Amino acid sequence: MLIIDGKKVSLELKDELKASVDRYRETTGKVPGLTVIIVGEDPASQVYVRNKAKTCKEIGMNSSVITMPADTPEEHLLDTIASLNLDPAVHGILVQQPLPEQIDEFAVTLAIDPQKDVDGFHPENLGRLVMGHLDKCFVSCTPYGILELLGRYGIETSGKHCVVVGRSNIVGKPMANLMLQKLKRSNCTVTICHSATQDIASYTRQADILIAAIGRAKFITPDMVKEGAVVIDVGINRIDDPTTKSGTRLVGDVDYEGVSALASAMTPVPGGVGPMTIAMLLKNTLHSFERTHNL
Repeated sequence: MLIIDGKKVSLELKDELKASVDRYRETTGKVPGLTVIIVGEDPASQVYVRNKAKTCKEIGMNSSVITMPADTPEEHLLDTIASLNLDPAVHGILVQQPLPEQIDEFAVTLAIDPQKDVDGFHPENLGRLVMGHLDKCFVSCTPYGILELLGRYGIETSGKHCVVVGRSNIVGKPMANLMLQKLKRSNCTVTICHSATQDIASYTRQADILIAAIGRAKFITPDMVKEGAVVIDVGINRIDDPTTKSGTRLVGDVDYEGVSALASAMTPVPGGVGPMTIAMLLKNTLHSFERTHNL
């Protein structure tokens, strides 16, 4: 079985991004800038934001983090976003989720300039994705990362049956729309399964490419997978494991041990899709910089 190594590909991609940033610094005197806003003190969000800032620094991009208390009024957050929309040094704006309950996440999404929405969540970017205008939009980072992995590993996709398990706005819906596009790395027949789908296994067993993004540990078992399928595991779930020092370990939405005996190629957890998300966020930020400066 081929292991689709997201950690390896993300490192290669970061080297490529750094080369581009260095070149633009020399030719224009400017570099891309990403601003991340975090509201509250969610530990997982804080770790993710620190990793984004660290990676930005490694490839030479400007990075700033705006930290706000958990009781921040929605109006203050929206005012901050409005000022960042007008800042020519900021090419990407990301508001870390989840947000406190007094803040409307959709209002925040709408407030971000679509041309700086490097998370790819704004309705304008999602609409352009659905219409196939990928050169004029930003694609959500996790689906974009999966497409990158499929391309770099030379996975044949055209005409294949892709089954996406999960319908979130962050992964499932944009992933399905990406795989529908008439591109070298997609051009699939696509089926979407979700929590209300009856007999999910009858669909997943038809998949040439199975993408699991349902958020349930080891949900996809060997009896749900066709022999020779390519399996992409988006899930990150923490389960109890008394054999580890912490007493827990990370697993995906796929039973890796069982399914790996059937799959022709598969992403591990951790080290598969996860590392690609930040890399694609920075690729989107670079694209925003290039569009702004007509590069």
